[in-house]
Amino acid sequence: MLDSVDKKLINLLQIDSKQTTKQLSLQLNLSITAVYERIKKLENQNIIEKYVAIVNKNKIDKSFLVFCHVKLIQHSKEYVHTFENEILKLEEVSECFHVSGDYDYILKIYVKDMETYRNFMITKLTAIKHIGSTHSTFAIEQVKNTTAINL
Repeated sequence: MLDSVDKKLINLLQIDSKQTTKQLSLQLNLSITAVYERIKKLENQNIIEKYVAIVNKNKIDKSFLVFCHVKLIQHSKEYVHTFENEILKLEEVSECFHVSGDYDYILKIYVKDMETYRNFMITKLTAIKHIGSTHSTFAIEQVKNTTAINL
């Protein structure tokens, strides 16, 4: 169970995980050792799973964002397993969600441009067995994008 200090610590780390334990201790009014021990506890409990660098997609030619809805021809265990294993191999797909509704999956895909996306669709995505249909939606503007979950 997280107490209020753990929640505040997690929120601070989500804003900037490179803060030192000294910087965090000043904000939390705790000793450096207490902050260190709390962070280790949160890591050991897998509440904090990992630390990552968030890359500016414009600087690496991956700013074209596509949400692709995928429907399988049949929702059998074999088809689901095959599709999910193949999606894990595609570096263009940053996120994949198995969802309810008209489609079975929603993919979040980052590529350079429309031409690159078309090539991805033709050579990689639609080459996966058991796909019945796809529907692509292209992001016009990013209004909000955060990795933080406020506690």
